[in-house]
Amino acid sequence: MITATEEIGLTELLHGKNVHTNLGVAKLVEYALARREGVLADNGGLNCLTGKRTGRSPKDRFIVKDAAASHVDWNEINQPCSEELFDAILAKAFHYLQDRELFVQELFAGAEPAFRMKVRFINEYAWHNMFVLNQFVRPTAGERASFTADFTEICVPGLKLDPKVDGTFSDAFIGVNFTRRIVLIVGTGYAGEMKKSIFACLNCILPQKNVFPMHCSANIGANGGTALFFGLSGTGKTTLSADPTRRLIGDDEHGWSDQGIFNFEGGCYAKCIKLSEKDEPQIWNALRFGAVLENVVLDENRHPDYDDASITENTRANYPVEFIEGAVIPSVGGLPKAVLFLTADAFGVLPPISKLTPEQAMFHFVSGYTAKVAGTEVGIKEPEATFSTCFGAPFMLEAPRVYAELLHKRLKEHACEIWLVNTGWQGGKYGVGKRMAIPYTRLMVSAAVEGKLKNVEFVTEPAFGLAVPKHVPGVPDEVLMPRDSWADKAEYDKTAAHLAELFEKNIQKFDVSEQVRNAGPKAAKK
Repeated sequence: MITATEEIGLTELLHGKNVHTNLGVAKLVEYALARREGVLADNGGLNCLTGKRTGRSPKDRFIVKDAAASHVDWNEINQPCSEELFDAILAKAFHYLQDRELFVQELFAGAEPAFRMKVRFINEYAWHNMFVLNQFVRPTAGERASFTADFTEICVPGLKLDPKVDGTFSDAFIGVNFTRRIVLIVGTGYAGEMKKSIFACLNCILPQKNVFPMHCSANIGANGGTALFFGLSGTGKTTLSADPTRRLIGDDEHGWSDQGIFNFEGGCYAKCIKLSEKDEPQIWNALRFGAVLENVVLDENRHPDYDDASITENTRANYPVEFIEGAVIPSVGGLPKAVLFLTADAFGVLPPISKLTPEQAMFHFVSGYTAKVAGTEVGIKEPEATFSTCFGAPFMLEAPRVYAELLHKRLKEHACEIWLVNTGWQGGKYGVGKRMAIPYTRLMVSAAVEGKLKNVEFVTEPAFGLAVPKHVPGVPDEVLMPRDSWADKAEYDKTAAHLAELFEKNIQKFDVSEQVRNAGPKAAKK
């Protein structure tokens, strides 16, 4: 097979005098500092700014529509583009890079050798190259000696496009070409685009190999029981999976094969807004030399102020998974014993923990619910429901039924408990109630994944038909049933009915069985 680099003429470029291949962290930090790409924080982390884009640009992501992309579910998220458009922007990127210093890493996406993808990353920025070195699996010297890329990812943030000339929506372009096996990122410095583009590619490739790709974190207990944590950004995947009593497999993206769980990555990409040593000690201790901080505000002594959101709410930290004490290396685990769906319900009506039937699990997986709160985006004044299919719609290139069927197959083949965990609000919606205390959520999650709720009595709450434990060790009983924590019970009933109706409206978009449809909220059916 002709490699992507040979096909577009990059082979000669990659052997030029301005190309640095497979540098280690220390040298990349030196280059980043010398090139004024970032500064060192007093904890040793390299702090970098991403420019005007401090998050992903989903409206600027495209996939070349050709025979190799026949599995793609084309929609407003998975936008098609022509091969001609991709080639034109690729040629412009190639020309832009000709006389520039380049940083190259050869890495694996996938800790399980049977399913990993070999990726060559070509970066304009040294700190981006350090980011991918942290984020993906590092080959041994022997593996690098025979490295041939399955995919090439080229990241060129300094090149700004002209929509009128280049035919794009903005000055940025994120494109995937499955025929050439190239990911091209232009015009954005947000490092998350690099990891999520590879995740999206795996989500299209792995189902064909009978591997269920998942937007989830994973950890393992002393008894060998693996737990999965599904959830959208801000729901607690990274925080809850970084548990001092369990060993971390990975914080964001995994595959579920017939043999077990494996991490797609070799590092973590944690949200660090309001990070505290008390509530998240493992992440706090991971932020040291070798970590990359993204858009974090530093004071005059370069001490990170994790409470300062003046640049963005989406402040991030990137570090190798081994920076988490006791992490599982290599990042693989056995078949899961517990699956947790995380949601941050800003309406404050979902229970903090509830046990799901298989049908309810399918309903909530297809729904992928969380909520945005006032202030996170322009125009949001009240809590706003967000439904992201499979808890990761922006990265799922195939139809939702493909992933739902894989989940259904896995749940049928392997006995595991499924839980819905609300890390959002209680006692009222956002602005009235308060956020669920992390220590309480940790106790509930620990009880669920360690099997401590097997003999506890459950009660069915009426609005959503969810089985709620009457008691969890260490957690006040009044916290467990959401209606009990509201001062205004009539307002709770009204808000719960409203969210139930949103669930019901959303599920109508999908081709699911009657059993799954009937497993949804009960309030909408009254």
